[in-house]
Amino acid sequence: MTPLHLTLRQLQVFTAVAQGGSTAAAGAAIGLSQSATSAALKELERMLGAPLFDRVGKRLQLNSSGRALLPRALSLLDGAASLQRAALGDQDSPGALRIGASTTIGNYVLPRWLSLHWAPWYAAQPPEWHAQVMIGNTAEICRAVADFSLDVGLIEGPCHDPLLQARPWLRDELLVVASPRLAGQLQPQGGAAPAVPVGVLRQQVWLLREAGSGTRVATDHELLPHLRAYRRSIELGNSEAIKHAAAEGLGLACLSEWVVADGIKSGRLTRLATTLPRMLRPCYLVLHRHKQLTGALERLTASLMQSVA
Repeated sequence: MTPLHLTLRQLQVFTAVAQGGSTAAAGAAIGLSQSATSAALKELERMLGAPLFDRVGKRLQLNSSGRALLPRALSLLDGAASLQRAALGDQDSPGALRIGASTTIGNYVLPRWLSLHWAPWYAAQPPEWHAQVMIGNTAEICRAVADFSLDVGLIEGPCHDPLLQARPWLRDELLVVASPRLAGQLQPQGGAAPAVPVGVLRQQVWLLREAGSGTRVATDHELLPHLRAYRRSIELGNSEAIKHAAAEGLGLACLSEWVVADGIKSGRLTRLATTLPRMLRPCYLVLHRHKQLTGALERLTASLMQSVA
């Protein structure tokens, strides 16, 4: 058997520098001095026979060798962390689970799902258990799963990272909504409310999520082939803000049925009948292709996939 000379500590230093952009930031993140961090990185580069970073000003940026090494190093470190948890006897602890969810799922779907499916299991865990749920847009969740900061992600938009495996999960319907006053202007009453034609929709102010969110990707995909462009628009940072802006009459919104259901039920929002086709978007469960599944993570993913719609 060939003796191994690389150490996990060296790989930890390397990934910390890659993520922090400098040896000073990396040292602060992993509890080493800057000089010790620099020495460990230099030794790793010497052993590999190639530099891993280019210096750009005061920052270190991965070169081609570093980019090739990073996913393998992250996978090895994640596996070592799993072994350490197993050695301590807590590989099935919910504290070992780091769940990410894009904004709509995290705010409107995941809490109820956890309550229905996992509350009894959580209740049976030791008092010191601790789990982590990160909520961000789809791009942020995919990046965190790719660098092993999260164990699993639940996202509303497509995932194109070759390091990740995306499994179809739930399906969500997107609805066009407006305040009752604006809806009344666009759909004059008289029998059944007529469908608002695309030509009228093109003239409206559209309330949009920021670029990178699963909702924005989905609405662009569904609306722009028909609208051609948003002639007038306002970007807001989350769906809740868009929902309230629509209820105040600032414009039209195209949002998840999960988001607007309560607003429609209370009468603050009206679902517009339009000539647009029905808009359904798939949601996905994403895992790193090289993720070593613990018992708890296997149980979680199996339970989530039983909810496939």
